[in-house]
Amino acid sequence: MDCVFCRIIAGQSPAAIVYQNDNTIAFMDVYPVARGHILVVPKNHVVGLFDISPEECAQTMHTAVMVAKAIRDSLKPDGLNLWQSTGRAANQSVFHFHVHLIPRWYGDGLNAPHGKHPTSPQQLAATAAQIQACLPTSDA
Repeated sequence: MDCVFCRIIAGQSPAAIVYQNDNTIAFMDVYPVARGHILVVPKNHVVGLFDISPEECAQTMHTAVMVAKAIRDSLKPDGLNLWQSTGRAANQSVFHFHVHLIPRWYGDGLNAPHGKHPTSPQQLAATAAQIQACLPTSDA
């Protein structure tokens, strides 16, 4: 088993587990960006967002919301980032789907990625149309 998250789930690697149920597990990130940085992971091995089922993603997000509220109530951050990376180009380093819950405090020096220049309405519409053309016609 070469997936560190699968080893944690199996109890073969140590982790500071915050919460788990039949489908998900939440544990402290060993390379935290901030105090209270937690990873929420489905117990079923799935590589990334392109691979996870909507049901597994919903289960993972349900746990993420619950744990985020516990972070809020216990650590009293000013905010929280929810972060998910899929693929090497997005800096995914463990290829098992996971979301980061990163508590934020004013002046902590962390920066979330966002563009600095607006895109034209025409370019936004063209890109939206390109993506829409690849969506299924129903949720099935």
